[in-house]
Formats: sequence, C-alpha cells, structure tokens
Amino acid sequence: MNIEFNSENKKKFEEILTRYPTKRAAILPTLWLAQNQFGYMSPEVMEYVGVLLDLPPVKVYEVVTFYTMFNQKPVGKYHFQVCRTLSCELCGKQEIVDHLKKKLGIKVGETTPDGRFTLSEVECLGSCGTAPMMQVSNEEFHENL
Repeated sequence: MNIEFNSENKKKFEEILTRYPTKRAAILPTLWLAQNQFGYMSPEVMEYVGVLLDLPPVKVYEVVTFYTMFNQKPVGKYHFQVCRTLSCELCGKQEIVDHLKKKLGIKVGETTPDGRFTLSEVECLGSCGTAPMMQVSNEEFHENL
C-alpha cells in the first residue's frame, strides 16, 4: 500500500501547518487527517506522518498510543466507543458494555466477523454531566444512556 495523502488531504495538511508555530505542534490534526484517509494508524502511516512532520516514528507512536481516538488496527464501519471514566462508570457504563457485547457477540477490543462493528472502551469523551455516554465512529455522540 502506497502511503501518501491524496491531493485533497495534501492541501488540508499544508493549511494545518499554517496554524502552528512548528511542524511538531501540528501532530494531532495531522494524525486525525491520516486516520480519516487510511482508516487506522498502521506503522507505515505513523512513519509517513513522522516524515511529514520531521519527527522520528517513535514520537508519532507515543502520541498514537496515548490517545484512544487513534486506532492502531482496522475498526468496523460502526465503531462503538463507550466512555470508561469515573462519571460513566458510576452511571452504568458496564451495563451498556455488557449489552453491546451480548448483542454483537464480541468482546471489548474486537470487531465482528463481518467487519461491521467494533466495540471499544475509551477515555473521557467530555460529557460527564450526561453520563453514561458513547460515540459511534468518531462522529455521533449518544448521552444519557
């Protein structure tokens, strides 16, 4: 697989760089752009981002492994990401996870055999007042579950 931004994302990347004082400072939006194009953060994608930002691959890897929003393996079309922090835990997160595990027939961190659904527990999604909550495919937020 040839790892390179398409022409549209090359333009977006160049625009991202204008908003930051150094290339290194643009790592989060660049990683987000890369994940949106390539689907997940493979070692090759992390290396490509490192080249773009003049960073060693290990520095990119450190960021990718710190944030749960970056996928290190392919995920399903529908990625159920249930918040696992204290507010959600106290308000019933485990019941939601147990229901999804039963309904989907998978464990946390797995994808259904047809590749449609992935179940993950993630760090705070910023909605403690409406816990428990989850996001689906990094786009839809569902609160007061």
